[in-house]
Order: sequence, then C-alpha cells, then structure tokens
Amino acid sequence: MRLLLTLLFAITLANTAVAKTDITIYGDDTYPPYSYVESGRLTGIYTVVLENIFAKMPEYNVTLKGTPWKRGLSQIEGSKIFALYPPYKRPEQRPYMEYDVPILDEKLVVVCQKSVLSSPKPNWPGDYMGLTIGNNAGFSAGGDEFWSAVKSGKIKVTETKGTPKNLLKLIAGRIDCYMNDALSIQWELKKLQNEGKYDGQSVVEGATISSEQGFLGIVTNGADFPYKEGFKAEYHKILNQMKQSGEIDKIVNDFIN
Repeated sequence: MRLLLTLLFAITLANTAVAKTDITIYGDDTYPPYSYVESGRLTGIYTVVLENIFAKMPEYNVTLKGTPWKRGLSQIEGSKIFALYPPYKRPEQRPYMEYDVPILDEKLVVVCQKSVLSSPKPNWPGDYMGLTIGNNAGFSAGGDEFWSAVKSGKIKVTETKGTPKNLLKLIAGRIDCYMNDALSIQWELKKLQNEGKYDGQSVVEGATISSEQGFLGIVTNGADFPYKEGFKAEYHKILNQMKQSGEIDKIVNDFIN
C-alpha cells in the first residue's frame, strides 16, 4: 500500500511538472532605471516588479529577456512574441498589443540645454516651436499636438537608441531638448556625471509633457499562445493585489534608494 501511494505521489508530481507552462517575455534592454541589461542580465524597476509577480504564478515558468525596443515592437506586431514591456497605452498606433492594467505611473518631461531655457518654457509643445527635440527610437511620447507640429515642420525630431546617447547629444549641443521619463533622465544624468561626462548643471528640466503608465503589452493575436487568457487573468489578479498592498511601491523605492 505504501509503495502504491509513493508511486501515485510521484505520478502526480510528474504530471504537475509537465503541466507547467513555459513563457518568454521580452523587456526593453535600454530603458534604465525601468528596464535594461546590466552585466548581461535584464534588470530595472519593471523587471523586478514582474519577477515578483511571476514568482506568485507557479503554474507558469516565465523567462524574461532583453531586446532592442524597435525590434520588440516589430516582433509583437508580427505575433512572434507573447508579451513586451513596458509600452505606454497606444491602442490606435499599436493595436497589436493589449493594455489592461498599468504597472506603474511615469512622469514625462522635456529637458533642455540651459541656454534654451534662459527664459521659462512651461507650455508644451507651444513654447518649443523651432527647436530640435531628441526622442528614444521607437518611443511615441509627446502627444498629438506635438507630432502634428513635427509633421508640419514646426518642430524637428531626431531619434536615437537609448537615454544615455540622447543625453550625450543634448550635452554636446547636437539637439536642443530631449523628452523622456523624469526618473530615467535623472538616473542617467547622475551616471554621466559620475563618469565625468556631464557637469551637473547644463541640463535643465522644462515642461511636463504628460503622465504616462507602463504596461505589460500582451499580443492581440493569441492564436499561437493558447495560454493567453489564463495567463492574463492570473497576472492581472496578482498585479492588482500587489498594488493594493503597497508591495509595488516598496519595490520601486528599494530599487531607487
């Protein structure tokens, strides 16, 4: 009898192991402090939050991998990957992703050369006409009025991969301003200052563009991902629980401090 019970227990464990679903999710590899690769490992605030969420979802074996942002967008548009983080909610521009529950709030700002802001420019984008604004490649921040001004030639945009390269262009005077998340900009400027590449005062924060929210974007066409709906339901449940308990706020504070 004991042998039979042992065999049944072993079979149950084996079935449980087989039933575990392997999922690979991709994150932006150059968006510190939120999502980036350091020493060959994907890390950042969003990455740590998601790792904690997936640790509470034992039926799924989730692997997080870094990818260049534009490549990730192209792959999820073609339904080649299951999920990508952390997109902002752009259902009209990116209908190939589903955005349900935001992970974090982000404050988007524009920073400029000190000389550009010698007089205050609090109004976005009206006060920035005629300037060249840097943007991360593949990012769609700025708002409809801004992009309308770009289309009509009233504002020029140059795109470069990653925050550090954009900030170096700004410091060198190759662009007038740069728009991105405030915390990401502060994080990178501190690093550049420590590396002797920034004087600590020549970049000044201008207008607040908007408040955005970062999501785990899940592919709209789930034909090749039969676990999609079950995963989404469990993921959203755990995410909401962690937001309500304050666990996500703690992860953010611990990471930054």
